[in-house]
Amino acid sequence: MFAVEHIHSGYGRARVLTDVSLNVNDGEIVSIIGANGAGKSTLLKTVSALIRCSKGRIIFDGRDISNMPPHKIIGLGIIQVPEGRQIIAELTTRENLLLGCYLRYSKLGISGRQGLLDYVCDLFPILKNRMNQVAGTLSGGEQQMLAIGRALMAEPKLLLTDEPSLGLAPMVVETVCRVLLELNKQGLTIIMVEQNALIALEMAQRAYILEGGRIALEGNGKDLLKDDRVRESYLGI
Repeated sequence: MFAVEHIHSGYGRARVLTDVSLNVNDGEIVSIIGANGAGKSTLLKTVSALIRCSKGRIIFDGRDISNMPPHKIIGLGIIQVPEGRQIIAELTTRENLLLGCYLRYSKLGISGRQGLLDYVCDLFPILKNRMNQVAGTLSGGEQQMLAIGRALMAEPKLLLTDEPSLGLAPMVVETVCRVLLELNKQGLTIIMVEQNALIALEMAQRAYILEGGRIALEGNGKDLLKDDRVRESYLGI
């Protein structure tokens, strides 16, 4: 379904990713873990075309999307939940959610948009009670739910999540992880960047470990949990 082939990427002359390759099959959760500065967020931004790869290719459904602009990437169904949520604080919860289906707003019509709103509220019931509340006044956990809900309004084929558990209370982390697993059971393919290695490896069918902008290790999520290098470096065991 999706593959990154030998990409090099970074910011101006500062290269962050070097010769990175990975693949994601339909219906998988694939986690990417690594220390701060390893290049995890840069990888997702490169996939979303917010940063251009200087070498290599990005393939989605058999098509080279390396040179596509961000709105075309979104149109293909690759949707990112950014680190830090990046909701629009001045808009209401409803308005933020509707931005998620902006490219198909008219085509969906009133009933289509409402159907998507209802779907998001079924996953995150608290948002139903916050529809007319200004998003900047939501709690951190509610804002994370909103950011995920906004992405789902675009009906993604491939969901990219960047640090979905960052800064959240344990109960909220449990809710977010439960929803991501439910979405995966429904058939959604997910790439999850996550600094909490235990969560990332427990949820993923497969995982990649980034070190210094390169893939250092890859394998089945459960198997990597047993790997001595991973246990020492990322689990503190």
